[in-house]
Amino acid sequence: MNLEEYRKNKAKCITWKNIKPIYDAVQEAKTVEIDNINLELDDWVSITTQSDISKEDHKKIYDACKMLIPWRKGPFKLFDIKLDTEWQSNIKYNLIRPYFDLKDKIVADIGCNNGYYMFRMLEDKPKRLTGFDPSPLTMLQFDFLNYFAKTPIIYEQLGVEHLDFYEHKFDFIFMLGVLYHRPDPIGTLKTLRNALNKNGEILIDTFMIDGEDEVCLTPSGRYSKIPNIFFIPTINALKNWVSRAGFIDIEILETTVTTSQEQRKTDWSFDQSLEDFLDPNDPTKTVEGYPAPKRVYLKAKKKN
Repeated sequence: MNLEEYRKNKAKCITWKNIKPIYDAVQEAKTVEIDNINLELDDWVSITTQSDISKEDHKKIYDACKMLIPWRKGPFKLFDIKLDTEWQSNIKYNLIRPYFDLKDKIVADIGCNNGYYMFRMLEDKPKRLTGFDPSPLTMLQFDFLNYFAKTPIIYEQLGVEHLDFYEHKFDFIFMLGVLYHRPDPIGTLKTLRNALNKNGEILIDTFMIDGEDEVCLTPSGRYSKIPNIFFIPTINALKNWVSRAGFIDIEILETTVTTSQEQRKTDWSFDQSLEDFLDPNDPTKTVEGYPAPKRVYLKAKKKN
């Protein structure tokens, strides 16, 4: 595959009918010039300034924020604007934070959305930090935020399937909330392995079901109203997938049940969220009757 040609074609997404007005709003906001920017990498990724912002410039920034709805991953503070996103992604980041050290490493975040986790990862001072996500909307969200933050993060409108053709390999790959969207999970994990340097590591999370058997749930249609969910394994089945894909030193880091503290409706997101995806009479089940969303976090090393 010629990635440069693919990138050129993908860049044309800004001309799509549903994307062009959003792109134009972001470009208008990027005419605003603000000095003395400060980037704070905390639960709220905050971009602040000591300088005064005119009413006209503030309106351009606020209008772009509104056009970029839904904001799913965050939260962010952009000057005095609080982007209270659907997902409180700080909860997940703080959960996995003790399990990695990215200093001087070449790092990828597969399915990076608008880059929230990558902004947080900057605190480790990685050598290179690259996000992969084909979504035009999340790319524009990142482009908008990074115009003010001015970080060296690289954002690629590519998916995990493009790693085999990418220009270099990585020391550490995150893939959070992606594996259950892939119809060939072992093949996807092999792609991660092939994209790693010697002794490279992955940290992933995925939906899981309880049980000791080496089996997985295959939803007949949607799962928790989410389309394109293919396989939801037990932990033992997941460990088998990871092992068969060529990884060793497999560690189960955490398991969590998704709650409304972590995922909920806000003024900056969709008009439906977790509470609408669960059975109103039994929150341990999805509206389709499957077990409610539960996640497992796993870390593993490439078998050299």
